[in-house]
Amino acid sequence: MKYIRIIGILILCLLLPLGMSAKRSKKRIPDKPVVADSILQNIFQFSPFYSRIIDEYKADLYLKGKLKVHKRNHLIRYVPSMFRFEKNVNDYMIESVSEMHYTAPDIYDRKIKAVSSTFPRDRGQIADIAEYLNMNIYSSSLMSDKLLSPLDKKASRYYTYLLDSVAGPNDCQKYKILIIPKFKGTQLVSGYMWVSDQVWTIRQLYIEGVYDVINFKVNIIMGEEGDEEFLPVRFDLNLIFKFLGNHLEMNCNAWMKYHEIHYYNQGEARRKSSKKHHHDLTESYQLTCDSAQLITDKDKFKELRPLPLSVDEDSLYKKFAMRRDTILHTPKKKKSKSIEFWGQLGDALISSYNVNLAGIGSVRCSPLINPVLFSYSHSRGFSYKQKFKYNRYFQHTGRLLRIVPQIGYNFTRKELYVKADTEFQYWPEKQAGFEINVGNGNRIYSSVVLDQLKQLPDSTFNFDKVELDYFKDVYLNLFHNIEVVNGLYIKAGVSIHWRYLANKKRLEVEKPLPEEDWLALKGIRSEYNTFAPRVRIEWTPGMYYYMNGHRKMNVGSKMPTFTLDYERGIKGVLGSTGSHERWEVDVQQNLKLGGIRSLGYRIGGGMFTEQNDVYFVDFANFSRHNLPEGWNDEIGGTFQLLDGRWYNSSRQYWRGNLTYESPFILLKPLNRWLGMIQQERLYAGVLFMPHLNPYIELGYGIGTHIFDVGAFVSTINGRFDTFGFKFTFELFNK
Repeated sequence: MKYIRIIGILILCLLLPLGMSAKRSKKRIPDKPVVADSILQNIFQFSPFYSRIIDEYKADLYLKGKLKVHKRNHLIRYVPSMFRFEKNVNDYMIESVSEMHYTAPDIYDRKIKAVSSTFPRDRGQIADIAEYLNMNIYSSSLMSDKLLSPLDKKASRYYTYLLDSVAGPNDCQKYKILIIPKFKGTQLVSGYMWVSDQVWTIRQLYIEGVYDVINFKVNIIMGEEGDEEFLPVRFDLNLIFKFLGNHLEMNCNAWMKYHEIHYYNQGEARRKSSKKHHHDLTESYQLTCDSAQLITDKDKFKELRPLPLSVDEDSLYKKFAMRRDTILHTPKKKKSKSIEFWGQLGDALISSYNVNLAGIGSVRCSPLINPVLFSYSHSRGFSYKQKFKYNRYFQHTGRLLRIVPQIGYNFTRKELYVKADTEFQYWPEKQAGFEINVGNGNRIYSSVVLDQLKQLPDSTFNFDKVELDYFKDVYLNLFHNIEVVNGLYIKAGVSIHWRYLANKKRLEVEKPLPEEDWLALKGIRSEYNTFAPRVRIEWTPGMYYYMNGHRKMNVGSKMPTFTLDYERGIKGVLGSTGSHERWEVDVQQNLKLGGIRSLGYRIGGGMFTEQNDVYFVDFANFSRHNLPEGWNDEIGGTFQLLDGRWYNSSRQYWRGNLTYESPFILLKPLNRWLGMIQQERLYAGVLFMPHLNPYIELGYGIGTHIFDVGAFVSTINGRFDTFGFKFTFELFNK
């Protein structure tokens, strides 16, 4: 705990500018009486029951929104999925008609049938509106587990409840209860709710808060007594987007019209589950699987619009039609080639691309200049990564071709990394396909060094005292994947490596003999090849899934994932220079603890056996990523401060990692100034291998809408080793 407090103080120094920039004014608590405990206890008692009372419903959703551009500059183009705007046009209109299908617990299936807007293109958003609409107000968390619900008993300790007013007759009263957070936090909301006496249902819920770069206000009107009593019938949203001098505001209204409502029935649920595989959720995702044509024609949309437009709304469409007509009848001016070139170059640098090529596939890449592509860690320094994605989906058969080239550069080690992953899924029902991976891996030293490391006692061990002959690595993996039964995957194929000495210039200075003789004295060659058949078995019990046509789409499981990875190097095949066996086992899981807390763990180990020649200790589950990964991709399962040379220094390892994530751990008393923190995290890792008995790493980190940062401290054999940070930009990195 001593190390955690030290780390927390250091990160606090980094966060002070963030808290100062938040500029969130302190709210004055109204002079109202505190709500009686008996009222609150009834609300908290009935909310869990009401959260599951609806088993399924089908409805139509009509959404209408008006967007006002208060201020805009060129930096708005950095925001992924943002609407595209017209020059000198500040008012826009957008509408949509959708089908909704809800299945408990919390599966929202939506198909957009028609869209009409005055934007230059129909695609775009300033926020994911679905997060505000797919809201079971009685749940313990709101907005896809981003907010702590004031209706949840465990979260109530973060809120103050004041009685504003009472309405209605004595036998059917309604209470207006003010909701006030006890301190600032992006996970908390303020607002009010109208609650019915006797049955303790919510008649109206109004909440407001800040999450990411969105200031939101949501007003939810529940249905009248009857079938719609526990469901929302109208949403009123106000979303304000402020980012680097840009100021946008959207006002949205949504209406729900229900066709079918089914209440939860335990006996009926058993009968439904007995008719099919109880992990098959296809019926809950029928709309997602529907590939019907989207209606964008404005005349056809008029036939679907359930409510008439106001005069102002109709005028926006008329002005849009006039602009389109003017563009069609105005000849385009030819730009000079130099202006056109620099304009195209600027677009490539700051714009993301998602290009659909009819009949060929789609290509997607992020802007070349993008802070999200950079990361920093103590042991690796600064890194940059760019990723391109090509997808070709064969609609009638469900087959999929995916090609993902990546390029990265490590500024500290001055090394360039490239890789390309290709997958062709030919049997989508069984997720069966072929996979090819090619690229250059981490620089690595051979097993000859392991014998030198053995001779060094733990008390005097120092990598700098050992001469490491590094080899560059180029690899090619050829695999076949198939799901044998639900959740059980087998990957089989071969792994080929070409490794050659990285620094031959040093030999020219040091060697007193011809190169081959000099290397022979050291027991190494200048080049090594490896040919190794490999089998990987991965099993996740209780995997939930749905069928999208022929394609099987996994949703997730509440059980851990077990992995066994075996590789056998064969000497003499395709010039292979040695043989070895590699065994690795791994167990990992992320547990939801209620609210928006989670606990993740990973336990595993591995060893090399049957070594008959020089080989390379290159584990699959215990390795250093040479290209930077996102925060959540690797932060909970790796060692941030561990020197990269340790990953290849032993024939065996045993490791364990733990990550606890919660909105309030250490900085709750300081949230008055640090109100933009979204998550706090605690990390712990332990590693056992020769000379590390054990290596222990503890860390503390915070997540904000702009960046994630963590501070870590490590010990080796009970003695302090080092202290360092990891930093990644997370803005719009969804």
